[in-house]
Amino acid sequence: MKDNSELEQSSWAYLPDVCLRRVFHWLDDRDRSQAALVCKNWNWAMYTGSLWRSRTITFYGRPSRTRTSEFQSALWYVKKFGKYLEHLEINLSNPYNTAFTHKFQMTMRGLLSHLGKCNSRLVSFSINYLESDRLIWKNVVRTRFIKNLATFLKRMSKQLDYLNLKGARVTLEEGCELLSSLSCLTNTSFISEINIEDFFSLHLPVYSSTLFHQTMSKFHSLVILTFNYNCISNELLDILQEHSAHSLCALNIKCHIHDPHGQVVWGMSWANLAKRAPKLNVNFFFERVMKHDHLARILLVEIPVRSISLRSCYFSDPDWIMRPTLTNLLPAYWHVLQKLTLELNNDRELLDDELLQLILTCKRLLFLKVWAFLSVTFMERLLQNRAERKCILTTIKVRIYTARQETSEEDRLLCDIYRKFKYLIDSELNYFVITYPMV
Repeated sequence: MKDNSELEQSSWAYLPDVCLRRVFHWLDDRDRSQAALVCKNWNWAMYTGSLWRSRTITFYGRPSRTRTSEFQSALWYVKKFGKYLEHLEINLSNPYNTAFTHKFQMTMRGLLSHLGKCNSRLVSFSINYLESDRLIWKNVVRTRFIKNLATFLKRMSKQLDYLNLKGARVTLEEGCELLSSLSCLTNTSFISEINIEDFFSLHLPVYSSTLFHQTMSKFHSLVILTFNYNCISNELLDILQEHSAHSLCALNIKCHIHDPHGQVVWGMSWANLAKRAPKLNVNFFFERVMKHDHLARILLVEIPVRSISLRSCYFSDPDWIMRPTLTNLLPAYWHVLQKLTLELNNDRELLDDELLQLILTCKRLLFLKVWAFLSVTFMERLLQNRAERKCILTTIKVRIYTARQETSEEDRLLCDIYRKFKYLIDSELNYFVITYPMV
């Protein structure tokens, strides 16, 4: 008669394949390698393609004993399981010197070379925050990396459906070379989603570049494009209208104070694109671009704006007067705006009435996030209007700034408001409200 240990061992040995793969799914690389030594069946499970379809590899700039082999493990993974990859994300975390970027470049050369030879499944590829304009990137290292990456994108151009190079901070010529790599084989690319937010170096007026326009004209089926406002021009909107109107669903546009954003873009160009691309939604993300005249030049009434985010990033400026924006500019989108994010340091002007009126005006507004100086009673008025079905908000996230360190009275009032509208909040809203001393 078998003892209990033998029975237990035999039951594990005959674990159904679907269960065994599920066990391996939750193990990290080290534990998977150890488990693969148990028996032939477990070793076979180790090489199940579904375990290796997605991968996020992070290279940490700061030295650590626990992360000494990240470069070697990245190469090990790609050589052993790279053929199964469908989604790959590369992250750089706090690169701090030239030795690190050189080692990263050498590792990526081997990784991309091997992946380009063995993989025929990759559809999604990301490299986040290269920040190649920093001094830690020597020119020769930077040039080699761009060349290696361009070669890889050429090899993968027929199968890639998503490319994310957010935060690369490359020159105009380097950026266009990388993007052109996706269309070099046929002079046309059918990739559906590209993220080139903060892709180009700061202060570049990309909108005036003929080279950029020629590069973007090669993309013929874009669905989602994420980029900076310093790329926007009448020419670009015409290119999108001509080549991607049938597929285009979203433009995510970031406008930063340090990016050129004074170019003239015609409302007619936006209107023509919106007419040809009926599924199009435009999402704006403004960082420290808060002056009304600057916003008015960008936020034209012809744009089908789905969401707007205005963030001051805790900065304050006497010229940042938000009342005209809330009362004159944003109400133009009353019929399309669904998401509104405001992070304001508005200690010089109270905006309770203007903000509430804007919310009631926007008939499709579902999401509201506000960090600003507001009175606590604003929340009571907002919830009362929501209870009376005068707005259709489903998400309310508010941080009420105060000029006092002590907030116990405001917190007590918020608790009373919550109790008053508890049924509404618990049953219909994603609701989070706190006070925050700005001292």
